[in-house]
Amino acid sequence: MTATLLVTGASGQLGRSVIKHLLDTYGVPAARIIATTRTPANLADLSARGVTVREADFDDQASLADAFDGADRALIISTNELAIQGKRREQQLAAVAAASKAGVGHLLYTSLPNTEPGSAVLFAPDHYDTEQAIKASGIPYTIFRNGWYGENLFMAMPQILASGQWYTSAADGAISYGARDDLAVAIARELASDNTESTTYTLTGPKAYTSAEVAALVTEVTGKPIQVVQLSDEALTEGMKAAGLPEPIARLLVSFDAATRAGDLGMVTDSVETLSGRKSLPLKQFLEANKAALLG
Repeated sequence: MTATLLVTGASGQLGRSVIKHLLDTYGVPAARIIATTRTPANLADLSARGVTVREADFDDQASLADAFDGADRALIISTNELAIQGKRREQQLAAVAAASKAGVGHLLYTSLPNTEPGSAVLFAPDHYDTEQAIKASGIPYTIFRNGWYGENLFMAMPQILASGQWYTSAADGAISYGARDDLAVAIARELASDNTESTTYTLTGPKAYTSAEVAALVTEVTGKPIQVVQLSDEALTEGMKAAGLPEPIARLLVSFDAATRAGDLGMVTDSVETLSGRKSLPLKQFLEANKAALLG
């Protein structure tokens, strides 16, 4: 295959990992890879390896038109714009439109496990509308409905371990945490393939865990006990606000717990292993490998 492969958000953690696997795991020549980012200087190392680096600002339609030019297969990594509701949707729809206008032959996109109306995750509609725009474009597509990264635990776990208490409204809901690199290698494999069929994959870790089960694993790894404290969504939101979080961010974070409680993040599939051909990293091994990050 001699297709030109494009990755947006290439200076982010997932984007960098995907490109690393294109180059080092699957042996894609650097000359066939386009890496786009708002900050090209951050990708000097990839440029030095021969990867084409382009500026792409999802808020600037003109830059997007130039960025997608000449790409045969393009991976749109969902943006991290969360502060302004609906902004992510606008950015991603602009990227889909630019890819279509540039004549991209296959479009890949990183989404959310359950995007349908009714999802508790507040930004699920952004993903749903982007998926619908991709399907309406007529471009063959691969949608990756990415589950929760194990790395997401690093955001709160240092504070949880410091206090010994984990406040949550997830109840007995479970999450199938997957290592970001495991998902990245699967995505890279599909991007580098010659698949032309339209497909949707849900990418997850190998097993789902409740908050109590995660707490037990973290305690086993760190030696620090954690008490899981179940609250209502309202009480958890108020607690986060009292701790200094802006209300929109507090409500967003609580929506993750609500989605977990509803079972939206607990599905387990073998898509990561099927696509990548390698075993996924179990959560305990992931935690052991990242003990320092857990402790903060």
